Amino acid sequence: MSGAGFENLKTLIVEDNAHMRSLLRALLNSAGIKDIADAPNGVAAIHMLRERKSDLVLTDMAMQPMDGIEFTRHVRTSDASPNPFVPIIMITGHTEKHRVEAARDAGVTELLAKPITAANLFSRIAEIVERPRAFVRSDNYFGPDRRRHQPEDYAGPWRRSGDFQDVSVQ
Repeated sequence: MSGAGFENLKTLIVEDNAHMRSLLRALLNSAGIKDIADAPNGVAAIHMLRERKSDLVLTDMAMQPMDGIEFTRHVRTSDASPNPFVPIIMITGHTEKHRVEAARDAGVTELLAKPITAANLFSRIAEIVERPRAFVRSDNYFGPDRRRHQPEDYAGPWRRSGDFQDVSVQ
């Protein structure tokens, strides 16, 4: 399976396990992606992002001294971030709800559960390339819009059933 349109992506792999970095590199190569750099943790990746433009970041969640969530938060919100809009795919074996929510709330673009396959990695990359999401800034979040789908019949600012209820202070 090759990814049409992926050939020109400059990719950064942030992973503390050398074997996993090698596997990710091989999968990206099979999709036609050749411009790949890697870093063993979030701290090294931040330095690399300053030196080298990246169109896509693949990061592990659990690393030391800076894990993938801290790394993502830094990329999204630090004044020193060279590109707070870079798409970030977080790869993890930790799929408990609170960890997935923490990754989402840090600003990841996509989440990919281990064990990964070429097909699900390519589908996440295709989602980023073919259907990029707008970014949202609020008091406590900056990152890709977490609402994936906009209903065709949507006609206003309210999104949740509770939004329609009149809430008054008594």
